[in-house]
Parts: sequence; C-alpha cells; structure tokens
Amino acid sequence: MKVNLKVGLQYTIRGISGEVDAALRRRAAQQKISLNQLIVNDLTRSTIGRGKKADFSDLVGQWADDPDFDDVMKSQRRIDRDKWK
Repeated sequence: MKVNLKVGLQYTIRGISGEVDAALRRRAAQQKISLNQLIVNDLTRSTIGRGKKADFSDLVGQWADDPDFDDVMKSQRRIDRDKWK
C-alpha cells in the first residue's frame, strides 16, 4: 500500500455537534492555539501516537562564533542598579 505523504492537505468535516464545537473551541482558547491547530494536533496524536516534533537537524553544527553578537548579549545582561532599588 502506497501512502501519500503530502503536507498541507485539507479536509472538510460535516456533522459536528454544537457541544463538540464548543469543547474544541474552548480547548483551543485554553491552549492559545487556533482551532485548526488543535484539531491537527489531536488527529496526529490519535493516528500516529505522537505529536509532530520540531526538527532542528538542519541547524545542528551550524553555530558560528560572533563576537559582536556576544557583546550585545553581554550588554543586555548588565543589571542597572538604579532601576532595581
């Protein structure tokens, strides 16, 4: 069996009760995510058993020393004693 692995497919779902709609919208608001993202997350977990993980593998080993950046970060970490009185 060949599986279609295209990303961004769209579904239209009919027959959702008002009670289910309200519960989904409430959960989305509580999690501060869109209704769509909540449903995608739930479908992903219920079908493949886990949520989609962030993939940062393209960034591994890419760090480059940047003295200018380090200076900026150092300056932001200084505590202004007058403001902390």
